[in-house]
Amino acid sequence: MELTLKKRKKNTIIPGFTLTLGYTMIYLSIIVLLPLSMVFFNTLSMSWSEFWETIAHPRAVASYKLSFGTALAAGLINVIFGTIIAWVLVRYEFPGKRIVDGLVDLPFALPTAVAGIALATLYSPNGWVGQFFDFKVAFTPLGIIIALTFIGLPFVVRTVQPVLQNLSSEIEEASASLGATRLQTFTKVIFPELLPAIITGFSLAFARSLGEYGSVVFIAGNMPMKTEITPLIIMTKLEQYDYVGATAIATVMLVTSFVLLLLINIIQWYTNRKFNLQ
Repeated sequence: MELTLKKRKKNTIIPGFTLTLGYTMIYLSIIVLLPLSMVFFNTLSMSWSEFWETIAHPRAVASYKLSFGTALAAGLINVIFGTIIAWVLVRYEFPGKRIVDGLVDLPFALPTAVAGIALATLYSPNGWVGQFFDFKVAFTPLGIIIALTFIGLPFVVRTVQPVLQNLSSEIEEASASLGATRLQTFTKVIFPELLPAIITGFSLAFARSLGEYGSVVFIAGNMPMKTEITPLIIMTKLEQYDYVGATAIATVMLVTSFVLLLLINIIQWYTNRKFNLQ
């Protein structure tokens, strides 16, 4: 034990492990744990029957299905196309590459309300893009998926891109020289290296999509039982001064999101362990 502590002190660049750990825990408690604890604290003022009646209301249940379903769909879409975009940005040189690389970060900088208005205008039945479809895009779950895909794309690209940069193209050439096909090279050599980063990008995009409000509220249509997301229900209850009801629904979202992210982290840990042992 003493040897481990001496080794930690010797190899640490920033001195004072105990002090820095203490500051870390205090900072996380103030910024993260304290606000989240207030959600549970306000919910405890309700009786169990009131709590269940609030969170199990058909309107709330429909919003859960819509929020989690669209967030999952947007995350999976971003995994596919975000990985392709990261591959193109790393593996190829072409005119305007810096511009394309900068456009990836645009959803980070663009205010969500501006993005929502732009997407709603673009995909409305009379919009520049929406007019070419025989079905409605805006004010439907499909419009919500488009908005969530827009705001979640950078998370996948920026987590996969560094891994690709560190993955030398010589590995692909060595695999080809040993007789492997392109598909075998991707599935046996490249994909195992990218999988942990892809899972991380998906979890970040998924978590971001669950709590998104500004870019979705304009394109969703906000029709109860059809296109009403859970954050909108929470905002509606806050506007009606129903703070307890808002925190009850927020508690459901918080606990469910935590469980899902925990499962994703377990899958990521398992994949890391599996491929490291091979």
